[in-house]
Amino acid sequence: MKICFIIPSMTGGGAERVTANLANRLDEMGHEVKIMMTASDDVAYKLNDGISVNQIGERTHGSLLGRFQRIFTLRKYFKENRDTVYVSMPTDTNMFAVLASLFLPVKLIISERNDPNQYGHKGLRDFLYRFAKKMVFQTEDARDCYSKRLQKAGKIIPNPICEEKLETFSGERSKRFVVVGRLEPQKNHKLLLEAYAEIASENKEYDLYLYGKGSLEQELKALSAQLKIEDRVHFEGFCSDVHKQIVDAAAYVLSSDYEGISNSLLEAMAMGLPVISTDCPIGGSRMLIEHEKNGLLVPVGDKKALADAMRFIIEKPEKTADMGKEAMKVKERFSIEAVAEMWLQYMKE
Repeated sequence: MKICFIIPSMTGGGAERVTANLANRLDEMGHEVKIMMTASDDVAYKLNDGISVNQIGERTHGSLLGRFQRIFTLRKYFKENRDTVYVSMPTDTNMFAVLASLFLPVKLIISERNDPNQYGHKGLRDFLYRFAKKMVFQTEDARDCYSKRLQKAGKIIPNPICEEKLETFSGERSKRFVVVGRLEPQKNHKLLLEAYAEIASENKEYDLYLYGKGSLEQELKALSAQLKIEDRVHFEGFCSDVHKQIVDAAAYVLSSDYEGISNSLLEAMAMGLPVISTDCPIGGSRMLIEHEKNGLLVPVGDKKALADAMRFIIEKPEKTADMGKEAMKVKERFSIEAVAEMWLQYMKE
């Protein structure tokens, strides 16, 4: 098959990582794979040599002319390459792709990668999505946000795990809670810092490590100082070998207000880390975690529950170790081989 992924760029991010993993696997399976970037030429992920990468535009910065040019370029490409299956993500790119494909016999699959309820232009999105023929959702909750027609025509496909880059750990774990993710409002690191402050006041051994960059970094550092935990909270920034850095941690923590399926949570579980996550929309964490069996789920925005979950990790090491071992079973459900096959079958329908 000829398969083309349409995405703004290939810089660090969940949609970009999924695209890279799927593209590499489909290339290895013998398919002709292209990645079309609509807004940048940045590529942060390693791609197989057989994958063609094209940049067809720049960031529009809200320019109406720039947006029309992007649609026109996509439409021209669709007309010239009608034997290709196209996969677009995330939401803004989906809308451009749908507009460009109108009244053309294009095999286009749009893919939702986050909580649909958080999108700022839902009316416009839902109107344009009426013209989509196929759609991939990450969770049942995400699917239920859309029309009955799209629910029926769509398919739930989770994020994949690439096992070869993930290590596991056996032995006594370090006294570190770790977080991997952008320092942005969606991730609600403020809640995490406030919950951790309770732990820090009770326990002088466990520190908190944050891996990632973002617009809230200085604000979060200031909050750490205000909470008098600045010497216990470590801002590590972007780390290319983050899996090696966190593999022996006491637990991975996700405090988000909403997520699709968190790649970092999924990978932490595959590595055998005990995990704590908010039970955030749009149901990705709930899809992965069975409470107190392979991880801990806490209500969104509940500082006390989050602190209690961290206490659970500290006070119940045997139970915590069992959860980590059970968490590793996600590798069977979400392997790149299994997920790529789901995509391939949907492309053929």
